[in-house]
Amino acid sequence: MRSTGLLCSSFLFLCLFGFSQEELPPTKSYTTARIESPIILDGKLDDDAWNQVEWGGDFVGHRPEYNVEPTQETQFKILYDAKFLYVGIRAWDTEPEKIVRRMSRRDGFDGDFVEINIDSYNDKRTAFSFSASVSGVKGDEYVSNNGNDWDSTWDPIWYLRTSIDDQGWIAEFKIPLSQLRFANKENHTWGIQFTRRLFREEARSTWQPIDPNSPGWVHLFGELNGIKGIKPQKQLEIQPYVLASLEKYPKEEENPFRDEGKEVNANLGLDAKIGITSDITLDLTVNPDFGQVDADPSRVNLSAFQLFFRERRPFFLEGSNLLSFRTSGGPNNLFYSRRIGGRPHGYPENVQFMDYPNNTRILGAAKITGKNAKGFSWGVLESITNKERADVQYEDGERGEEIVEPYTNFLVGRVQQDIDGGKTVVGALATHVRRFDNRGNGLEYLHDNAFSAGVDLDHNFKDRKYGMEFKVMFSRVEGTQGAIFNTQTASERFFQRPDNNHKEVDSTRTSLVGSAATFSFGKRSGNWRWSIGSNFRSPELVLNDAGFLRQTDDINNWIWTQYRVNKVTNIFRWQNYNFYAEYNNDFGGAITGQGMNFNMNWEFNNYWGFGQGVWVGGTRVSNADLRGGPSIKYPGNVNYWYRIGTNSRKKVRLSFNNWFNWGNNDYSRSSGISVNVNIRPTDALQVSISPNINWNRNDLQYIAQREFGDETRYILGKVVQETYSMSVRANYNITPNLTLEFWGQPFIAAGEYSEFKRSHLPNSENYTNRFHAYSESEIEFNGQDELYQVYENGSSDVDYEFSDPNFNIVQFRSNFVMRWEYIPGSTLFMVWANNGSYFDQSRQNDFNDLASRLSGLTGNNTFLIKYTYRFIL
Repeated sequence: MRSTGLLCSSFLFLCLFGFSQEELPPTKSYTTARIESPIILDGKLDDDAWNQVEWGGDFVGHRPEYNVEPTQETQFKILYDAKFLYVGIRAWDTEPEKIVRRMSRRDGFDGDFVEINIDSYNDKRTAFSFSASVSGVKGDEYVSNNGNDWDSTWDPIWYLRTSIDDQGWIAEFKIPLSQLRFANKENHTWGIQFTRRLFREEARSTWQPIDPNSPGWVHLFGELNGIKGIKPQKQLEIQPYVLASLEKYPKEEENPFRDEGKEVNANLGLDAKIGITSDITLDLTVNPDFGQVDADPSRVNLSAFQLFFRERRPFFLEGSNLLSFRTSGGPNNLFYSRRIGGRPHGYPENVQFMDYPNNTRILGAAKITGKNAKGFSWGVLESITNKERADVQYEDGERGEEIVEPYTNFLVGRVQQDIDGGKTVVGALATHVRRFDNRGNGLEYLHDNAFSAGVDLDHNFKDRKYGMEFKVMFSRVEGTQGAIFNTQTASERFFQRPDNNHKEVDSTRTSLVGSAATFSFGKRSGNWRWSIGSNFRSPELVLNDAGFLRQTDDINNWIWTQYRVNKVTNIFRWQNYNFYAEYNNDFGGAITGQGMNFNMNWEFNNYWGFGQGVWVGGTRVSNADLRGGPSIKYPGNVNYWYRIGTNSRKKVRLSFNNWFNWGNNDYSRSSGISVNVNIRPTDALQVSISPNINWNRNDLQYIAQREFGDETRYILGKVVQETYSMSVRANYNITPNLTLEFWGQPFIAAGEYSEFKRSHLPNSENYTNRFHAYSESEIEFNGQDELYQVYENGSSDVDYEFSDPNFNIVQFRSNFVMRWEYIPGSTLFMVWANNGSYFDQSRQNDFNDLASRLSGLTGNNTFLIKYTYRFIL
């Protein structure tokens, strides 16, 4: 991999001489007018008030061809009064019978639609987006970071009507000014942009021409003029909920906590949204419940690190972009909202039966966000979670309680300042987690306090063609000596590694301070783009109280370049080509990873898509795979993938993904197939079926470690793992506001181990010297106790033993939800959730044997009704 540096330099040289961007088109403007009487919303645009303003139009092509005349014309009008903004859009169509009227849930964005983006702050970075499909489905998103982030979890209250006639279709919007944010002044200039999607041609046109290769979106909007004398609206929305649930599960006669086979519960809670001023909004939730949210998909984790699952809860999703502060690529972040209300940390031992809480109850949370006319934005999230207890029955028959989670307070704050119209943005984020009464309750291993903070800078220059990003951050945790000892020896760090020559465990410490930083510079516009960067995470960095961090002790240097063509050719509608290379080492200088990737993606003129890529990795070292043992060196690898997708406009569409991985020295092989079949029997019904099959063989899979005299044996084995899963999702729209939704996932995973060995010289240059394979005389399986017994050097006595690592997992999870938004902002949910699972360690792991268990799975069935009503005061 010594050629990596030369290749990176060559690509950088080429990128520096990339194509220049064309001159920007003139900024369009539209002048609105004020009306005194509200418009009757009917989707017809026949109210006399619409005659007070002229039509705006002259849309131009955006995709697949930029700055060409669209095949269909689009026009709009805008009016306002003291409370509302009214937008009427006429989507002309010479073939109205071909208009695609597909329905979906809110924010589904399927079929023909029109959209208006409103930069009411006029800060050139943020906007409020409102979309209307021809079938009357609403979409709304909060746009930030100059169009790089679109938050579809933002659900404002607004009103829409659509209609179809022999000239095309019409969308009529009524947007309360209380849902927008703007300065308190007499005259306003807002940024606006209109987009139309013509589904049958998979084409988009816009009012203000914006080259798809431009470095951003919002700063290039047209202007809306003529708004005078409006005042920022007070916003007060209160949404209480009432919930009743029934949980049924298999009876366990001897278990006093599950002997009835059912459990009935009721709950109350409250959400609120309060516009404190025109610049500040407060979101509150008291005793929230998220029972209508899909369960996490099943996964098997054989690594040393925790798994990442995306946030699904609406309160924490809305506005999450503002509170994001990534430390590097992947999910690493100073704030990971799923830490709030997650599974309790404690787990009682030496108990016979237990009633254990699935999640920590959130007593309340408040989120305050705002942005003023000077470009200063901020967000603060405060939440407190409950002290959780597990009801237990001890082995002697006595009953009691064990505390499994202390009262915990989470505080997150974010500030950002726009400079020079958003060309430069500086900001900071800080988190603090405080646990109460965790000492003396068996939870002393948890941190008492955990802090993290970071400062970031994003600067654009040369008309935003080029940009740089810089971040620096630190963390500090405090706790007992035992808590900090556990932190030093946790899987993110493993300071105790015997070959760790730059860090060691200090059992007397009661705090730990770490740091991280990242820097990147690149070209952000044009057909040819590139960036170079570097980041590090110090060994002492600790983020997992409030954030997410897989591993520390890493220095990463990388380069990326892309050439893309957003123009129709004889073969392609669009195409792009990407190159990426990276080099990783730890703070001790060991090379922990290196490699390069090249991939290409095309969409053909028949609307099919194809992509493929290859990763070539060099020798790497893992500091974690032996779970606190010495680092282990792995040979290089080659990974190849490709994907094929059929025409996404058809009522039946298919995507197929296939990948292969080959490890050098044949130490590993893996492959996978992922298929998605999406079927549209009618405009109101959508069904998707996504089977996945993954196969993996790894000859150096960690199993256990055992003491042997004054040495530690790190036991490895060959694992052959097969995983089968299938996600099934169906959505039926009775109306745009009444939907039936089903999600289900059968999941089967089996792992069979053989060819056991122990680590010997894990960093040897010779691959076969890195382990000692047990001979037949050194290891045997005790079937009665299901243990492997090891006799080193042919001894007659058992030197150590370990459990049979084989595993078989069968699971089925599903959610069926009826969702009725009977008036805007008020919803009735009816939910049936099922969760069944089976686990054993036998060798009966044939797919047919395991698949037959799906029909006989026993588990929990939960039925709930949740009623919410939003009061607008």
